[in-house]
Amino acid sequence: MDEIGFATLVATTLRVGTPLILCALAATLSERAGVIDLGLEGKMLATAFAAGAAASASGSLPVAFAVALAVGVALSMVHGLACVTFRGDQVVAGMAITMTCAGLTVALGVAWFHLGGQTPALPDELRLSRWFGGPGGETPMLGLLGHNGLVYAALVLVPVVAWLLDHTRFGLRLQATGENPAMVDAAGVSVAGLRYSALALNGLLCALAGAYLVLAQSPQFVPNMTAGRGYMAMAAMIFGHWRPLGAFGACLLFGFLDALAIRLQGTPLPGLGAVPVQAIQALPYALTVILLAGFIGRARAPRALGQPYVKER
Repeated sequence: MDEIGFATLVATTLRVGTPLILCALAATLSERAGVIDLGLEGKMLATAFAAGAAASASGSLPVAFAVALAVGVALSMVHGLACVTFRGDQVVAGMAITMTCAGLTVALGVAWFHLGGQTPALPDELRLSRWFGGPGGETPMLGLLGHNGLVYAALVLVPVVAWLLDHTRFGLRLQATGENPAMVDAAGVSVAGLRYSALALNGLLCALAGAYLVLAQSPQFVPNMTAGRGYMAMAAMIFGHWRPLGAFGACLLFGFLDALAIRLQGTPLPGLGAVPVQAIQALPYALTVILLAGFIGRARAPRALGQPYVKER
């Protein structure tokens, strides 16, 4: 592979891996606090629609981000209300959020824009611009430069979240909440407050991932445009043993396979001929199943994960 081809592959890996990284960090925060989040997919869909609709209606990029962030946090608070306050089943609550958002975004899109559930295509001035880009759309520095700000923000957030969890009082308490909430409560710290805080951060990160899909990767919202990325992010988190750096590595692997699938479409392989496009596109999802099957039994989840906390009297 020549240098240009390698740089293009690296650049594509970073671009398609960014929403996975943000979502995996969101899942890490909520699950280290003891809350399973199968609503990642729905939160990404809802915030992607919110960003596209707000940008189209207001003509303002900051407004689009603000609305997406508000929707992401609101959905996480609904999740917290169901799972933390009323101690409902966390798996059911997460799937309910995903299924509701999948249908609601299409219904609102049809009602508001009459484009079959899509939002209008956004002009260039309402989309994230590239930083440090080369002339003529080149990908300088082996594909590491020439991306928009959210790509670099995602890369920076990985060590930031790792530091937050391991080197701050809030992070250590949050991890203790996922391991032994009774001990946290005995120390006079609110278990519910920590879990709501983790979910609020979770909602912000999911909102950034959803906004990225519309404001950077695609020019408009399309129904079900997340295409299972929320579940892939959860698989990456499990593969990374609920650690930000491990999840980051798995997200890059998924992004690389997605980028490779894009590059291989229509390219004949030696001895195999032209591989069907569907088989190539299935590579990241096949790896998701393999990782979940191979690692979900061996990776040790937080001990209190999925367990509602009931204060002893």
